[in-house]
Amino acid sequence: MLDKELKNLTDELAQKTKQVGKCELRVICVAISDVTDIILRFTDKMAGVGENAHKRDTICILGTGDFGRSLGIRLLKSGHPVVFGSRDPKNAALLPSGAQVFSHADALKTSKIVFLAVHREHYDFIPALSDLLDGKVLVDVSNNLRMKQYPESNAQYLSQLVPKANVVKGFNTVSAWALQSGSLDASSQVFVCGDDNQSKQLVMDVARSIGLTPLDQGSLLAAEELENYPLQLFPMWRLPLTIAAGLTVLFFIYCVVIDVIHPWAKENKDVSYRLAISIPNRIFPNVSLILLSLVYLPGVIAAFIQLYRGTKYKRFPNWLDRWMLCRKQLGLVALAYAFLHVLYTFIIPTRYSVRWRWMNSMIEESKKNKTMQLSKVLSWRVDLYFALGMLGFALYVLLGITSLPSVSNAVNWREFRFVQSKLGYVTLLLCTTHAAVFGWDRFLQSKWYRWGLPQAYMWGLIIPCTVLVLKLILIIPCVDKMLTKIRRGWESKLENKMYGNKSLCI
Repeated sequence: MLDKELKNLTDELAQKTKQVGKCELRVICVAISDVTDIILRFTDKMAGVGENAHKRDTICILGTGDFGRSLGIRLLKSGHPVVFGSRDPKNAALLPSGAQVFSHADALKTSKIVFLAVHREHYDFIPALSDLLDGKVLVDVSNNLRMKQYPESNAQYLSQLVPKANVVKGFNTVSAWALQSGSLDASSQVFVCGDDNQSKQLVMDVARSIGLTPLDQGSLLAAEELENYPLQLFPMWRLPLTIAAGLTVLFFIYCVVIDVIHPWAKENKDVSYRLAISIPNRIFPNVSLILLSLVYLPGVIAAFIQLYRGTKYKRFPNWLDRWMLCRKQLGLVALAYAFLHVLYTFIIPTRYSVRWRWMNSMIEESKKNKTMQLSKVLSWRVDLYFALGMLGFALYVLLGITSLPSVSNAVNWREFRFVQSKLGYVTLLLCTTHAAVFGWDRFLQSKWYRWGLPQAYMWGLIIPCTVLVLKLILIIPCVDKMLTKIRRGWESKLENKMYGNKSLCI
């Protein structure tokens, strides 16, 4: 409507301007007066447009708890007029200055966007306000205490109480502390769902105005998923942490048996002090190496499954699918264990037992008046051991850095795949070789098999070596070519069917 009025004024101004060039002096003065009047009216209209453009919608908030107050503060800072609806409007001492407080019914009359900041147990006052909520946008921000607490989501239950209102679920993933402290930025996301697209758009506009990034999650059926999201406790980390904890316990028990109990039983030596540094420094590298190999093992298994099936259009087993989804978390836990291994290794020279052993060895040599000859093989072995460890750890850290969202979003898919896949296998190869050089030829010497049990590092090499051998098979040119064809959509059964039809035609 406003655009049409401005267009009419523009057309009228053009006509009057044409008259100025065709009329006498008296008529020209009248025309100029008319033109001036039109310009003034045009300016007034444009000023009205500017005022309306900067005017924010009034927001009504039902509920004066922590979240309601924090949301009100944030909206006021963004320029929105805020009206609170409370059971006791007189008790408004804690509410932000600049906001108005009315009863529920009076507050609903002031705005078409209403935020319901109360828990589901207190929805009993809502049905009485059904007529006032007719056609309004009602935003449910509530969460439950636990998942599956009710048969339906809070938002769906609310839509049953007030069927004439346009219920939208949103803002339930944003904390009151984040709203009040101002620790929000454009990367902070808020999920929104609802059955009315126009209502969702209004709520998303409000989210943008306070510095949030809204994401449309579809209809109100998605409300249950949105309400369960804040109740989740590291869902993708459970399996990696469980595997890491299980491996840690197993290796700890195993190392205690062969490194502490065996010397005590066979030689009556108390070396229990190894429980603090030595045994953990055996556990961390082995668990880290196994976890790193478990990052790449599901991809290898998936490749062999695709080769066997001859197609990529069949789902993997659920266990493999879940395993592949948590590979990032497995890698980060593996990196944490590698960091611990590095830290524990750095303090080895400062340990009393190590310094005592070195000093005792030097004293024994001085008493015998002998010197230990330099072993070039041992020198190569030790230097190679440290070099492989440092290179492997450096690439380990690089893998961890590129897994960060801020870094992974800054590179394209080919670059990300090169680092995580190609350099990832190089990291696994370096770390596996590092562990193998540490063991050297111990697996051939019977003295290292205590009670017939191999050293812990031997168990830690089984899965990494298996992954590397399987990957070596997959990079054979003929196998790699077939796998690439399958992943680009080729199907062996389809080709066999086509050749079969051709042979029938012939």
